[in-house]
Amino acid sequence: MLHTKKLLTLGASSLLSLSLLSSCFISVGTRGSTVYQQERQVSHAMSPTLGGKLFSSAWIQRSAEYKALCQQAYNIATERLLAATSRPLAPGEKRWAIVTDIDETMVDNTANSVYQALRGEDYVQASWDKWCDQADAVALQGAVDFFRRADALGVDIYYISNRNELNRAGTMRNLRALGFPQIDDSHFMLKDKTSDKTARRNKVLETHNILMLLGDNLGDFDHFFDIHDEAVRDQGVMRFAEEFGRRFIVLPNPNYGTWEPAMNGGYIGLTEKDQKLVTKLRTQRK
Repeated sequence: MLHTKKLLTLGASSLLSLSLLSSCFISVGTRGSTVYQQERQVSHAMSPTLGGKLFSSAWIQRSAEYKALCQQAYNIATERLLAATSRPLAPGEKRWAIVTDIDETMVDNTANSVYQALRGEDYVQASWDKWCDQADAVALQGAVDFFRRADALGVDIYYISNRNELNRAGTMRNLRALGFPQIDDSHFMLKDKTSDKTARRNKVLETHNILMLLGDNLGDFDHFFDIHDEAVRDQGVMRFAEEFGRRFIVLPNPNYGTWEPAMNGGYIGLTEKDQKLVTKLRTQRK
């Protein structure tokens, strides 16, 4: 795996200064990629948002705690899977299905987050498309074993992702290489016109009973959580409290999600995002 060295320090400007020094390692690409190779020494001011994403990426890539949380989620999912499949289906009963998100649910994309942060950029579609086509994301702890077991038990797996059709070939190549099962067009439901996954979930329900849903963003479970309102999303956690750890299996993702536009009042540029972040955190302390 290709790594880059860096040290994060707090500069006089109260922004994060970043230098590629010898303090720690964080992945910006894998398998000797030329797309994400960044070996020259860099020093520049960094926004609070991007500095935060570097730090959370380091936690995801380096901490045993993150791996343990992923394994915990997949252990719970395995218990639910074994319980549901312990009896044969009754005549006429729909087959079981598992619906899963892909990014930060099955695979780790922080290498792209780091690459973007080192360039002084937040999410950019063109960079994301290159990353997907590169097919270098790594599997989360416990993910491959869980989905292989579900496949062996005769459960259908539907990959409902907001990657778009341009990303299909690279995504399928990546997941096959990692050993995930049922990687074919009939089990892939990518984003078409909307990021709302309700219609795609309902399509699965036409022929299957959904045993569980896995995701890192609460919109992976119900459209209720797609709203850009923090208070309403918090209310939703209480509304669906009984589902978490049962039908809804949540994977940790501190890097991005609908919580960002909910906090910021929509999708905004990096400069405004930085300003809102600092303001909200200062207000929280009072």
